[in-house]
Amino acid sequence: MKAIAVRPGTPHTVHLRDVPKPRLADFGSDTGVLVKTLKVGVDATDREIDEALYGQAPPGDEYLVLGHECFGVVEEVGPAVKSVKPGDFVTATVRRPGKSLFDLMGHNDMTSDETYYERGISLLHGYLTEWFLDDEHYIVRVPQGLAHLGVLMEPASVVAKAIDQAYEAQRRLRVWRPKRAFVLGAGQIGLLATVSLRLRGIEVYTLARSEAPTLNSEIVEAYEATYVSTAKTSMDELVANVGKADLIIDATGSSKVAFDAMTALGKNGALVWTSVTGGDRRTDAPTDRINLEWVLGNKLLLGSVNGNRWHFEMGMRDLAMAEMMYPGVTQRILTHPVKGLANYREMMDLLTQAKPPLKVFVEVAS
Repeated sequence: MKAIAVRPGTPHTVHLRDVPKPRLADFGSDTGVLVKTLKVGVDATDREIDEALYGQAPPGDEYLVLGHECFGVVEEVGPAVKSVKPGDFVTATVRRPGKSLFDLMGHNDMTSDETYYERGISLLHGYLTEWFLDDEHYIVRVPQGLAHLGVLMEPASVVAKAIDQAYEAQRRLRVWRPKRAFVLGAGQIGLLATVSLRLRGIEVYTLARSEAPTLNSEIVEAYEATYVSTAKTSMDELVANVGKADLIIDATGSSKVAFDAMTALGKNGALVWTSVTGGDRRTDAPTDRINLEWVLGNKLLLGSVNGNRWHFEMGMRDLAMAEMMYPGVTQRILTHPVKGLANYREMMDLLTQAKPPLKVFVEVAS
């Protein structure tokens, strides 16, 4: 079967290759699920792996199959599988267990191991292939009514975990009801964070560089949030106009913006970083001011990476509610389909544009 892969450690090696089709009989347990891949979302992570900023091949292989945002249909299941059946639409989680206590407890998304296993990213092949095989535990059923948004399940899980972790950590305050949130970035994560926060009744300001009107700004406004172009209004100016945020979610991919956000957070607030930056950028920051305000203000900074199956389920519920509250809006995020694995160069060309499209995804099969 065909797959899109790279040679980790060597820049710009994305290619199409033949790989063995997985067989349920070879899985090694009776809880295997064979999935026919329908769509795979791609993003800056895939681009940065191709740029050799990070990414590791599985042991014994010199290549890594890309793709960590999958949507497919179950083709075959092992005899002990109960949660899905052939014909079901599904997605799959990304991180797999290591050896830490958190992994043993099933919280492999919170591993403390230095070495971690993520499909399509680190030490495990990804989903940009015609079929994939995995254990039932990592397969999440997608309702038929959300099949049109199936390729957004992984990004939605990232958002769900980020918000859930903020609320969980803020239990330290006994009562925490954020009223104002800043979402930094209006890409897929920023837009999904925008709607998830709006569904919680929070006043949301979504910041991005481009001046409105753009597709991104239209989606923000359709979610009944406020779009702020930082080309016209800086974060400091926004704070002066509306006040500091109780919750900030950074989804920009810019470490400078992530650190700048530390000055825009209100007392008892939480700042969540979801960006993964693979470069070596350095930036100046008002460290004395930040130290003073954060200590005196009991502020919280946390990082959030990909989630477990319950975060996928949380994200799925938010997508379903968003379809009811704002019908048809979320589907506008899916802007650039690429027809088939053979068009991998078109996929990479889109990802490497100076201003990449809102959402690129590969239509592997129908």
